[in-house]
Order: sequence, then structure tokens, then C-alpha cells
Amino acid sequence: MGRPVGVRIPPSAPPSLMTIRKQTEEIEARTLHPRATLSSRSRGRPRREKEGIIRTCFQRDRDRIIHSKAFRRLKHKTQVFLAPRGDHYRTRLTHVLEVSQIARTIARALRLNEDLTEAIALGHDLGHTPFGHAGESVLGEIHPEGFDHFKQSLRVVDFLEKGGKGLNLTHEVRNGILTHSKGKGTIIPEDRDALASTLEGQVVRVSDIIAYLNHDLDDALRAGVVRRHEIPRIVTETLGNTYSKRIDTMVKNVIFETLDNDYKQISLSDTVRSAMDALRDFLYERVYNSEATRKEFRKARKILSDLYNHFLQHPEEVFRDLRIRGESDLERLVCDFIAGMTDRYALMTYEKLFLPQEWQPL
Repeated sequence: MGRPVGVRIPPSAPPSLMTIRKQTEEIEARTLHPRATLSSRSRGRPRREKEGIIRTCFQRDRDRIIHSKAFRRLKHKTQVFLAPRGDHYRTRLTHVLEVSQIARTIARALRLNEDLTEAIALGHDLGHTPFGHAGESVLGEIHPEGFDHFKQSLRVVDFLEKGGKGLNLTHEVRNGILTHSKGKGTIIPEDRDALASTLEGQVVRVSDIIAYLNHDLDDALRAGVVRRHEIPRIVTETLGNTYSKRIDTMVKNVIFETLDNDYKQISLSDTVRSAMDALRDFLYERVYNSEATRKEFRKARKILSDLYNHFLQHPEEVFRDLRIRGESDLERLVCDFIAGMTDRYALMTYEKLFLPQEWQPL
């Protein structure tokens, strides 16, 4: 039977009750690959904490991310299509869950640390703005220091959550969050400094692009933005002509190429990488930068620009809702506030501030 909730384990308790975390760490040491990241060898947290008796440090990081407010807001943040009415289009929340599933599959096959992989995957997009990359673009233009969602994700877990205390995550999870993004850059860069310091973080980087290439294409097909016969031949011939087949091909390629390269780094074959690049170029041309998408993004750009300028002129409205200790840079606070908005909250706030409201009699 389990110990009743709230009962402290006395010093004289049997070792089996005192060392569940240690047992898990020992299992990791016996079963994971030598290149895997062991919980017991974490480089630690920004602020030192006493470890618990049940969960490893990476399990605690995963749970802190899941229970954060920033994670809950992902369910109402755009992936590609702004505020879609259909129930089956992806959001940032479903995206990170798909990344987590793919990354854990790869990590388990390679005998890497699944808990670390999952924590990075679930936390990698916490800093994303409303309206997807349109929001990231406009904040990058108007904020003096620019804006990158991966840096903002780290700021969320380091500083913004819990009223300025942050989540105090381990170095390995924070490093994986910071290095997950590649934009239109190389999927696996030659510059080692651009890669995560752990193989688990590198797994998330590759899993992120595997997830969004496939689900963004799936959503674009569902929306009628592209047709199946328009998908480049190199994609269908190399990766497959169905959603599940493409994921299966990419995941297996990552696993077997990494094994063949003796775990030097997470790897892809040149053939599969070229097909993935072709699919990404196709999505940028036909979906992300299409006229229909740009038309909606121009609206999003105006909404966020107007909100940003309004809150700069009325900082008391920001400080009432964003209580962060030790931060005096007004533009930084306004940027944090805008970045934290969901799509619908941004729309609702814009309507309240800038559109005539129905008069309510006294």
C-alpha cells in the first residue's frame, strides 16, 4: 500500500521508501546508452534545490512545465492558421504534444533519457507569440532588442513564470529549449555550438521539424490551400505519400543514421534531409508565405502593433496584469505581456481598446 498523502517519511523508514529516485537513477545508469544524459549527473539548476525522494530532476522539470500557465495558454495560440474554426487544426499545444511523442519514440529507440527529452519537447515553444510567426515577426521589428521565440521560451521558464521566480529548471532542459529552433536554417548545423549540448536536446530539434512539416502539410491539405498532386515528387518518393508514412520514414532514418554514426550526434541521411528541405521550401512558398496567409498576418501585425504602442503609453495596464519583480525596462515588460497573449485574448483586448462598444444603459 502507498503511504498516506501528507505523511512525512521518518529517518528510520525502510530504504525502499527513501530511495525511489535513487533507484530510478541507478536504472538509468544500467540501461541507458553511455552517451545518454543521466539525471544523477545533471549540471544542476540556477538556484540550488534539495532533490525529492520520488522524481528525478528531469521528471520534476517536465511536471513544472506541464503545470505552468504558459503551457496552458498554448491551447489557444496559432500554429499556422489564425484562429481556425475547425476542431482538427493544430494549435501550439497539439504541436508540442506531437513533438514530444516523436522525440520520445526516437529517444527510447536510442536508449537516451526519455524524461529529459520530454521536458525539452513540452517546454520548447512556451515563448511563442499569438498569431504564430506573424506575432514573432512583428515583435522582432518593434521591440528594440528584437524577438526570438526560443529566447522568449527560456525567459518564460527562467523569469516570467511564478511571478518572477521562474521554474528553476535544470541546465540540460534550458539548453535544449534555447537550441531547438532552426527556422529556415540547416536542420542539423555543422556548427556544434548551434546544437544542444545533449543528444536529447538534439532529438527534440529534429523532432520539432518532423512534427511541423507533417502536421502543417496535413492542415494545409485539410484547408484546401494545397492539393496532394502538388506535393513535390522528391517528398512523396523519398518520404512517402501519407502522413503516417512520412513520419515513419523520418523517425526511422534518424534512429538508424544515429546508430550508424555511433552516436556522434543525432543524424539524418543526405537523401532524407534533402526531401525534408524540399518539403519545408514547399510549405514556405505555398502555405506560410501564401497570399491568403499573408493577408491574415497583416491583420495580426496591425493588432499586435497597436496593442504594443497602447501599452507603452499606458504602462499601468501592463503592470496591473504583469507583476514581475526586478524588471524596470518598460519595453521589455510590454513585449513579455504581448508575447504571453493567446490569439483570442489579443483579439478580445484589441476589440475592447480600439472598437466601439455597445452602450449599456445605467
